[in-house]
Amino acid sequence: MAAKHAVHERHFISRVGWLRAAVLGANDGIISVASLIVGVAATQSDKGTVVLTGLAALVAGALSMAAGEYVSVSSQADTERADLERERQELVDFPAAELEELTQIYVGRGLTRELAEVVATQLMASNALEAHARDELGISEHMQARPVQAALTSAATFASGAILPLGALLLSPRPLAVWTVTASALVFLGLLGALGATTGGSKVTKAVVRVVFWGGIAMAVTAGVGHIFGTTL
Repeated sequence: MAAKHAVHERHFISRVGWLRAAVLGANDGIISVASLIVGVAATQSDKGTVVLTGLAALVAGALSMAAGEYVSVSSQADTERADLERERQELVDFPAAELEELTQIYVGRGLTRELAEVVATQLMASNALEAHARDELGISEHMQARPVQAALTSAATFASGAILPLGALLLSPRPLAVWTVTASALVFLGLLGALGATTGGSKVTKAVVRVVFWGGIAMAVTAGVGHIFGTTL
């Protein structure tokens, strides 16, 4: 029975790094571009202007997401490297203190003092830096910062999300553009929420409601602004 359980056991934490960037990028692409299209479409602008606005938002948004993600994740990676370097030096200078520190971590997690010391000693003999990185600093392989991967993922997923409301606009008659783009964007957001939840092994309904609700709020506010200023300017 135990062997059967081990074979079928599934965990999704290894996906958290790229999944976060992918969902964020696609969600931002759909909401920001759809909102901008709806806001401009709510004015008296012709369809060509609205399409051009959506296309510009797609390109600018994808590049902005890539740059922002790269900078932020690079900062995280720099901090991780600095902490690891300090930890490496401490292991050389104060091995006994580092052993005691790791032992206390395991005692705090529920092990007896004797067992915690045995575990800490064996782990440090195998790979001391890895043990301290994981259990003291909270840096693991699954959570480690990867700036280039995060930037490319965010740019690609933003563009993939943004092209959906833009496509709906191209297929819609100008008088129905606001409603067509809004409805299609909400559908796309719902599908994205379901896909992200399924991929991450979480509850689908909660994810769908959350992303559709906030996406709808964003588009409603932008459409209202476009309608007000589009009729007064």
